[in-house]
Amino acid sequence: MSLFLDIVLVATSVMMILLVLLHRAKGGGLSSLFGGGMQTSLSGSSVAEKNLTRLTIYIAIVWAVSIVGMGLNIRYA
Repeated sequence: MSLFLDIVLVATSVMMILLVLLHRAKGGGLSSLFGGGMQTSLSGSSVAEKNLTRLTIYIAIVWAVSIVGMGLNIRYA
């Protein structure tokens, strides 16, 4: 069980990094430093952006559950 949770945690961590980097910049933070602020944003989000947000939330939930599972596994092992 511990090996499975380790694999899930590593896979979801990598996926979270990639998904967060794929999101469009909406503020004037660090992304505008590298030219992300040059893009014009439309008033509404596209379907692809909404789906990317949903996928990111689902992966984040799986990531959090795997961390809790690892904590319980360590505590009761």
